[in-house]
Amino acid sequence: MRRSATRQGISQEARAPVDKCADYLLKNKERFDYATALANGWPIATGIIEGACRHLVKDRMDLTGARWSLDGAEAVLRLRSLRASGDFEEYMAFHHRQERQRNYLSAPQNNDTKMAA
Repeated sequence: MRRSATRQGISQEARAPVDKCADYLLKNKERFDYATALANGWPIATGIIEGACRHLVKDRMDLTGARWSLDGAEAVLRLRSLRASGDFEEYMAFHHRQERQRNYLSAPQNNDTKMAA
């Protein structure tokens, strides 16, 4: 990654995330020994992550002829993740409380005002 960034002449500012990622990978390289993990029957989280991505993203977004705006796709994915995590009902209760607060409780009350003649 670093060699590629150097060859491409990427600026120091643009290269910072590449160097950060490379540092992380080098620091944790012993954790990426997938062959040993598989041989020992240890779980590899990528399978879990790929399954979650398929369930949350691909099953809904990858439909023939579907077109998504970035905002629309993000909204759908947030709702699907709330449903999958079991937090949908709690979120909707929170959403309704916030909406009520914003629309009704923050509005000025007309109890003490009199109409001008």
